[in-house]
Amino acid sequence: MGARKGMVTVLRRDLPTVSKVLRERLLIRTEKRVRACVFHVGPVAPLEPTDRPIHVITATHGVTLSSATGRGSGVFCLRAAGGGGGARGGGAGAGRGGPGLPAGRLVPCSGGRVERIGATTWKVTWGRRVGSRAQGKAAGAGRAVREAPGPGRAGTDSSPATPGPLPPETGGWASSPPAPSPGTIPGRAPAPSRAPPPGVAPPRPRRKQRLGVGSAAAAARENLPPTMNLDIQCEQLSDARWTELLPLIQQYAVVRLDDCGLTEVRCRDISSALQANPSLTELSLRTNELGDAGVHLVLQGLQSPTCKIQKLSLQNCCLTEAGCGVLPSVLRSVHSLRELHLSDNPLGDVGLQLLCEGLLHPQCHLEKLQLEYCNLTAASCGPLAAVLRAKQDFKELTVSNNDMGEAGVRVLCQGLAESACQLETLKLENCGLTPANCKDLCGIVASKASLRELDLGSNKLGDVGIAELCPGLLSPSSQLKTLWLWECDITAGGCRDLCRVLRAKENLKELSLAGNALGDEGAQLLCESLLEPRCQLESLWVKSCSLTAACCHHFSTMLTQNRHLLELQMSSNKLGDSGVQELCQGLGQPGSTLRVLWLGDCDVSNSGCSSLASLLLANRSLRELDLSNNALGDPGLLELLQSLEQPGCALEQLVLYDIYWTQELEDRLQALEESKPGLRLIS
Repeated sequence: MGARKGMVTVLRRDLPTVSKVLRERLLIRTEKRVRACVFHVGPVAPLEPTDRPIHVITATHGVTLSSATGRGSGVFCLRAAGGGGGARGGGAGAGRGGPGLPAGRLVPCSGGRVERIGATTWKVTWGRRVGSRAQGKAAGAGRAVREAPGPGRAGTDSSPATPGPLPPETGGWASSPPAPSPGTIPGRAPAPSRAPPPGVAPPRPRRKQRLGVGSAAAAARENLPPTMNLDIQCEQLSDARWTELLPLIQQYAVVRLDDCGLTEVRCRDISSALQANPSLTELSLRTNELGDAGVHLVLQGLQSPTCKIQKLSLQNCCLTEAGCGVLPSVLRSVHSLRELHLSDNPLGDVGLQLLCEGLLHPQCHLEKLQLEYCNLTAASCGPLAAVLRAKQDFKELTVSNNDMGEAGVRVLCQGLAESACQLETLKLENCGLTPANCKDLCGIVASKASLRELDLGSNKLGDVGIAELCPGLLSPSSQLKTLWLWECDITAGGCRDLCRVLRAKENLKELSLAGNALGDEGAQLLCESLLEPRCQLESLWVKSCSLTAACCHHFSTMLTQNRHLLELQMSSNKLGDSGVQELCQGLGQPGSTLRVLWLGDCDVSNSGCSSLASLLLANRSLRELDLSNNALGDPGLLELLQSLEQPGCALEQLVLYDIYWTQELEDRLQALEESKPGLRLIS
C-alpha cells in the first residue's frame, strides 16, 4: 500500500488505436462481471508523439488477466488469445489479427518488470501488494480472474511476436523472479523504475510463496484430509511438481489447472490420469497453450466409459476449427456433460458447425455453452438456432463479442422463438445488434418465462431500441432478474422507458446502465422509480453516466427510504465533495440498507472525507467502499482511518487504488489491519 501499483504502461505513440477502448469500454465490461475495480489507470496525457510511457489499463485485446495475490505479492500474467481472422468488438480496427501481443508493446513501470515466457505470454511482476474486490468476495481463493475485451490490434501490429528466452521453471511466480535479461522484450529497453514522491511509503517486501497451489495439494503434503478439489492457477509447473500432481488428478472430483503453462506434452499425462478418475465432475484447463493436438488428447481421456464429468472449460486453449472435428464424438459419448466453455478459441463458423453436429445428437444433454470471442459470424447463427430448437434442456447461451450482426441475431431469435427450451441466460454483448433486433428480443423476453438474465451491453441500441424492448420486459410472463445495458447509447429518453419497467416489475434485481449518457435528468428518473413500492432493484450501475453533484440530492432521498438497493456503482462521475456529502446524508439515516458503494474517480478530495468518515460510524449496513483514483492524501485518509479504528465501524473492505500516502500513515494502516482481521484494505 502507499503508492501506485499494479499497472502496465503502453507507449504513448500506440495510444491512438487503443486508448478509447481501454478507457471507455474495458472498465465497464470487466467491472460488471467480477464486481471489481479493475487495475486503475492514471491520468492520460495528451497524445503528442513521444516514447515516454504513461499509465493505461493493464489489458490488451483478447487478454486474460490472472492475479495471484495476497499480502506482499503482486504477480500478473497476461496471455493473449491466439490467432485467426474475424472481427472482435472494441472499436475501429478491432480484430483478432495475429497470434498475440506485439513484441515490445508492454514495458514495466513502478519498479516492476515484464518477462516473456512464451510466444504469446508475458509475466508482469510488481514489487508490492495488489488486490481486487473480487478477492474480497472470495477470500482465500488466492486469485482473481478477469476476462475482458481490450483494444483492437492494428494491422501493423499483428505480426507474430518472436519468443524471447524462457525463464527457468519455478514452483510459483510469487517468489522473487530472476533478473530480466537484456532480451526480455525485443526491440524495447526497459523503462526506468518510478520512485514514489518524497515521503510516500515504500513498497512492502514481497513474501516468497507459491502461487496457485490448490488446497488439495497442500493437504496431501501435510497429510491432511483432502477437500476433493485440486485448484492450481497461475503456476508454471516443473517436472517434479507435475509428478507430484498426477496422482491427485486421478483422485479429485474437481481439477482446475488454469494458466499453468501446460502444452501438448502434458496432455498425454492428463489423458491417462482422467481415464483413471471415475470421480471427476469438473475439469478446467483455461489459458493453456494445448493446441488442437493437446485438446484432442484431453478429450480422449474423457471418453472413458466411467467418465462422469459435468463441467469442462477449455477457454483460451488455442483450439482452432481444425481441432473441432473431435467434438461431435465427444458430445455423443460423454452423456454426463452439462456445461462447456470454449471462449477465446478461434473456432470460426466451420468449427461451430462441427460443434453443433455433436450438440444435436440425442445422447448429448448439454445445458450451458460459452462461446465468447470465437470468431463467429452470422453464418453460425443458423446452426445455433437449430440446436436451440432441438434441445429443450438448454439453459444458457453466451455468444458475446462475436460479429453476428443484425441478420445473425435475428436468425438466433427466430430459433429461440420456435424452441421449447427453458433458456435462463442469454448473453449477446458486443454482437453488432441494432435497434431493429430489439423487436425480436422483445418477443423472446415476453415468451420465455424462464429467462432470468439478458446481457446486451456494447450494442448500439439507442433510445429507439430500448423503446422496442420494454414491452417485452413489461409482459406479465417476463421474470427477468438481470439486465445489462452498458454502453448502449441510451439517454434520459431511453431511461424514462426503463423506469416504467422498474416501477412495474419487482422481479428485476440487477440493472447496469454504465457508460450511457443519462445525465442528471436520467438519474432523477431512476431515483424516483426506486422509491416506488414495486421496485425491488438490488444492484444499480450508473458508472460513467455523465452525472454531477446536482443528482446526488435525488440519490440521497432515495437511499433514505429505499430498503432493497444493496449495491450502487457511481464511479467515474463528477460528483465532487458536495455530491458525496449529499449521498452521506442519505446513507447516514437510520434503516439504510446499502452494502456496497463505488465512488472511484468521482473528484473526491480530502474535504469529502469528513462526511465519509462520519458515515462509517453512523451506517451499520455498509460493508464495501471504493474511493479509488480520487485526489486523497494523508489528511483525508487520516479521518477515514480514525473511523475505521472504532469498534462500531462495520466496514469490511476499503478500496484505495491509485492513491498515495506517507510511511507514517502506512504504519497505522498496517496496525489497523492486524487489529481488525475482518477489514481488508485494498490498494
